[in-house]
Amino acid sequence: MGVVRTTNAIGLTKADYGGRKSTLCPGCGHNSISNQIITAAYELGINPHTVVKMSGIGCSSKSPAYFLSRSHGFNGLHGRMPSAATGAVLANRHLTAIGVSGDGDTGSIGLGQFKHMVRRNLPIVYIVENNGVYGLTKGQFSATADLGQTIKKIGTNDLPPIDICLEALAADATFVARSFSGSVKEVVELLKAALHHNGTAVLDIISPCVTFNNSPDSTKSFAYGKEHANPLHDITFIPLADEIILDDYEEAEADGKKPREVQLHDGTWIRLRPLAMDYDPTDKMAAMRVLEEAHLRQELLTGLIYYDNSRPTMIDSLQIVDTPLALLSEAQMRPSREALERVMASL
Repeated sequence: MGVVRTTNAIGLTKADYGGRKSTLCPGCGHNSISNQIITAAYELGINPHTVVKMSGIGCSSKSPAYFLSRSHGFNGLHGRMPSAATGAVLANRHLTAIGVSGDGDTGSIGLGQFKHMVRRNLPIVYIVENNGVYGLTKGQFSATADLGQTIKKIGTNDLPPIDICLEALAADATFVARSFSGSVKEVVELLKAALHHNGTAVLDIISPCVTFNNSPDSTKSFAYGKEHANPLHDITFIPLADEIILDDYEEAEADGKKPREVQLHDGTWIRLRPLAMDYDPTDKMAAMRVLEEAHLRQELLTGLIYYDNSRPTMIDSLQIVDTPLALLSEAQMRPSREALERVMASL
């Protein structure tokens, strides 16, 4: 008998969402994240041809080659991926944009571009593969490295770390989440929710560097992530096509952990069942507080940290027409002589 090839809602197999063979170190957390992107896109039935993958420079920015080989892709300059992504999304608003960056690409040279992209609420899933080191240039500290962290041949870091999630919140992000590359189910569900979010969805995923930063005392290591992870909730993404049934509602109500459902812009839902605390992901001040408290306790706080569906996206704010700008004719794009004369007269 032949091998049965299971297909998704649009008739594609999971293999159709794959990419090239990874050239990263065996065991790298980035490879796990690539696999979870493949799983999320396959289960959601996303057409790869409608996806544009964006990246900058670094180990993380090599990752887009390892998933969704049938999609579009652009590898930009170090820290400049948000600019290239903005141009791509404005040119074709119907593309699903996935940006893959690193802690150096986002937290150091690209921090300014990252903050402005977030405040504009560009529709993009922005993944930060965070390992606290520059893995591509032999393990120097990045901006997210732990204070006091020691790396062989590099020394001890004497600067406090930048928190990607706090930076996103400060820039009025509308979707902020954190996870650990080893938490497969959580990463997949967060990716599904992010892919359906209409705005900038920031996912800070701790992704251990097995070569330069995987010592047990590093908060970016596999061992630390498994032992110190503190989930805010158990998260489930509910597709629009599925009937919404609270099958665990009575059980959750009995033990005092009533599920909370958050509706995304397109009508899909995220169901959150508290595990560690009674937490409201729509409360921005609470989000900042729990991040600071987790930092003081040296905990890896995971889950959906903040969500806001009230802010318009950059596309909405600019009132861009529904037809992608890349498909408009020159006559449609160029103002008429009469229109230009009216503009000049107004000045």
